[in-house]
Amino acid sequence: MRRTRTVLLCIAGLMGAALPAGTAAGLEPAAATPAAPGACVNSPGPAQGDALKVLTIAQQAQKEFGLNAVVLRVSSAEGEVLTTALGESMTSVPAEPSMQFRTGSVAIVYMGAVLLQLVEEGKASLDDPVSRWLPDVPHGSEITLRMLGSSTSGLHDYVTDPAFVAELEAKPFRKWTAAEVIGIATDKPLLYEPGTNWSYSHANFALLGEALEKISGLPLDRLLKERVYGPLELSATSNQYTPQIPEPVLHAFTSERGTYEESTFWNPSWTTTPGAVLVQNICDLDRSARGIGTGELLSAKSFKTQLDPGTIGLGHPTASCPDSVCLLTNTAAHHFGLGVIVVDDWILTNPSFSGYAAIQAYLPAEKLAISVTVTQGPKSPAGNSAQTIAERISAALAPGHELKMR
Repeated sequence: MRRTRTVLLCIAGLMGAALPAGTAAGLEPAAATPAAPGACVNSPGPAQGDALKVLTIAQQAQKEFGLNAVVLRVSSAEGEVLTTALGESMTSVPAEPSMQFRTGSVAIVYMGAVLLQLVEEGKASLDDPVSRWLPDVPHGSEITLRMLGSSTSGLHDYVTDPAFVAELEAKPFRKWTAAEVIGIATDKPLLYEPGTNWSYSHANFALLGEALEKISGLPLDRLLKERVYGPLELSATSNQYTPQIPEPVLHAFTSERGTYEESTFWNPSWTTTPGAVLVQNICDLDRSARGIGTGELLSAKSFKTQLDPGTIGLGHPTASCPDSVCLLTNTAAHHFGLGVIVVDDWILTNPSFSGYAAIQAYLPAEKLAISVTVTQGPKSPAGNSAQTIAERISAALAPGHELKMR
């Protein structure tokens, strides 16, 4: 979820001839050097076949949307299709696949998987009231762990609170505590009786992270490392308790405060619970898309629950929850799972905030994973351009299974 301001839309002419993988318009390709085993680097060129299709789509989108950088990795059952980085991280600093960036809501996918693991082990039940683990949370006896993970609790989303938005825009480097952001949501009446409707709220996942710590007896960053990053071998994935991003860094820029400015090190403490404020590179995002999309971390029963925890049929405006909040009617074809989004045959999440936008998406029918991150230029349109690029790649590589977001 992302706060946006109106920005100028500049649609430039599409690029002509395709460039070698890793080359952006106006940039000379770096001299080839041998890559260390397992390193996240550009695919060797020249691109051919499906790799060329993906590269051409990325190059065209970079120019069409005026993006500073497009970094992507696409993989199939046979392995890597293309890994590439186009454009710049900063002026005269070429983007590279190894660069790390913030991945926001990917953390809630991991928290949903860990919750289901703990339930499999008998340490909790999805239908436990939150008050069992967090006794001081308002409405904790009415809201269950399942409702937190599926965003059906009725809690307000503090990210839409006008006072919070004003403070965040005025002080983007401010550190927010979990108690502060959760308090903004819980100080307001519930939007609806818990479990009877659907509306996205960051507060759900701030609370879920705290509950996971209580259930497991471990700090959340260690819990995620042991149960997600380790098993999936996500070597470039980490939680950060400060605005730091490990080198090399993909820098971000945004116009959402009314002027185009760098936002790389704005404080992300408000985005979710401490211990789950993640940075990754594109290769880890690809591995994550595949690991989550195949249910690798879960039993078949739990994976089915992750994809449909009971949200289908929910999501409709009411007198207490207007259509600006209760805006998504969950259907079998397009619904929110336990931290994940299911769109037709695709399993995905699409973080977008403070100048960063990304998507990780997996198509089980074709064993196809698409992971993209982009950074904005001064005239880039609002919205998640990484998602648009993924949609175009899906149409080229999986006709009949195109990803079509609402």
